[in-house]
Amino acid sequence: MPVRVERARYFLAAVETGSLRSAAVRCGVSQPTVGQQIALLEEELDVVLLTRSRHGVRPTPAGQALLEPLGRLVAAEEAVRDAAMESSAAYRGRVQIGGVSVTAETIIAPVVGHLREHHPGLRFTVREGASGDIESAVLDGGLDFGVITTPMRPAAAGLHRLPLVSAPLGIHARTDHPLAGRGHLHWHDLETWPLVTMRRGTVMWEMLHRHVAEPDVVIQAMSARTVKVMAAQGAGLGLLAGVETSADIPDLVWLPLRDADPVHLCLTQRQDGQPSRSARIVRQAIRARAEELRGR
Repeated sequence: MPVRVERARYFLAAVETGSLRSAAVRCGVSQPTVGQQIALLEEELDVVLLTRSRHGVRPTPAGQALLEPLGRLVAAEEAVRDAAMESSAAYRGRVQIGGVSVTAETIIAPVVGHLREHHPGLRFTVREGASGDIESAVLDGGLDFGVITTPMRPAAAGLHRLPLVSAPLGIHARTDHPLAGRGHLHWHDLETWPLVTMRRGTVMWEMLHRHVAEPDVVIQAMSARTVKVMAAQGAGLGLLAGVETSADIPDLVWLPLRDADPVHLCLTQRQDGQPSRSARIVRQAIRARAEELRGR
């Protein structure tokens, strides 16, 4: 009986992540879908592939033995898709992407650069802005999708957010700042210092004002790089997620905020409608780039 490749993909994701929930996030589907499809795969193969517990999932001996052949099956299917896209000139058309400054630098720029070099038929429009503005443009159809810092409010009706990567929240401080020698900070440590952060309406702004009653925000920046430049010049402590950006800015130390929730980056897209083939190709490359960041 032939094995459906997508079911094998879900099984491999569950083993690699250790849970059905994490596998669902990686594959961009619901957790019940992953569980149901793996159960059907077990029925097709007439073996039990996973043991389930409150701590997650792990492969049975039979599942362990099938990891390599199922991995080859998934890899072969991806190779066929890539070859078909190349031969049918799928790497053409214009893709419109939105992003916040940190995702523009760490995710979108590397993807666009790579695809432009290897597939010159692709064209891009990249719009940088606050997460809320990007989601509004996606919902209105002005952008194919956005790569944003996940807003604290739920997604609007008609939008779907696909988690990509998470990063701790922290502070960039000059190496000679009185707090620079600390291994970490807490929200209350920020109450008496000048702060540099992203502008009003961004996720960084919302998180700061949720945890510090009257923060002394001296600069509302438009980009993560500006936050770091201003912090390096001594304007204040820079509040940013711990995603590596602007490595050329010296004399800064990054201190995690121990009691802060992590910052989540996600891909936001419309729930209705079918994206173009070019948009699907770029979206796949963005997810692959996020996988690279997760592995660091």
